[in-house]
Amino acid sequence: MIDPRDEQYASLLVETCIDVQPGWQVIVSAGVRGGPLFGEVCKAIAARGAYVLPRVTFDAVGAPYPWVKSASDELLSAPAPLEEHVMLNVDAAIVIIAPENTRDAVDVEQHRLRLLQAGSHKIQERFISGKVPWVGCQYPTPALAQEAGMTLDQFAEFLYGAVLLDWDAERRRMEKVKELFDAASEVRIVAPETDLRIGLDGREGKIDAAGANIPGGEVFYSPVEDSAEGVIEFSEFPAVYAGRELTKIRLRFEGGKIVDASAASNEDFLLETLDTDEGARWLGELGIGCNPGITRYMKNTLFDEKINGTVHLAIGRGFPELGGKNVSAIHWDIVKDVRQGGRVELDGRVVQENGAWVHEGAVAS
Repeated sequence: MIDPRDEQYASLLVETCIDVQPGWQVIVSAGVRGGPLFGEVCKAIAARGAYVLPRVTFDAVGAPYPWVKSASDELLSAPAPLEEHVMLNVDAAIVIIAPENTRDAVDVEQHRLRLLQAGSHKIQERFISGKVPWVGCQYPTPALAQEAGMTLDQFAEFLYGAVLLDWDAERRRMEKVKELFDAASEVRIVAPETDLRIGLDGREGKIDAAGANIPGGEVFYSPVEDSAEGVIEFSEFPAVYAGRELTKIRLRFEGGKIVDASAASNEDFLLETLDTDEGARWLGELGIGCNPGITRYMKNTLFDEKINGTVHLAIGRGFPELGGKNVSAIHWDIVKDVRQGGRVELDGRVVQENGAWVHEGAVAS
């Protein structure tokens, strides 16, 4: 059944997130189960006098799953020339994630994923750098609902409740958070088994209020590359990446670099990922979750990183438009919950404690 909210969802993607212009060529990629939203997005793009370049996906690894498992290293190391030409010349992209199985990539050898990621570096840089507008979103599927521990109807209600917000009002609220962090030279994250300092001197943040990720609801930075010092333990939530689930990740930083890492499960995968390339052991992002519609963990990073009262770090690629200089084939967001026994300090001042904003310059959670 088509959900009547899909038309509003499509308008958000096409008009607010991308602002499609007449004559544009827009890639619209969608999982098979994302068909209803795909249709509404196509209609919204047509109404703006633009073209749709359709892409239908059957799995979660960013390329045909059987091909990724069987292709030679040489093929994996570079995208098809025709596909690369399209991606380097398209005007915009909308990606609708609607998996039938969230663990599709779990039996793909790690070195194959690294080759695939490294081979698409030029394409990734074009989109991550902000040179072309794009947005990624999700559509309710049984697989995503199961990961979240919900029925499909419950997950749909949760998703639309986190997505269809007054984003102008949310932006105004997050501007106060951004002002606080923009004025700071150092962020300190303190919680049980965690005491980490990260430098932001000279770096300006960005508000995600219906931008490249839907749902939005974060303020994020590319930290000073050699600034991270201390330890952080992600003990509250499992981290899910490339179909793998890791628990109790612990990272120790010296001079900005991860010098020691462990995990209670899938530790080998963590260490292999950190050895993907030179940039994989450095931070590319610090994010502060601010979405009022997301209040619980769902094993779904697109949502979990926006939970009010959380922060997240991304190891790997930074954001050039935010001053980030770190280059890597990976960008892995890992969420830290500071709502119970944690605090965030800016230049020695406590601004958030137990997930609540306590500084007069920040709006209440």
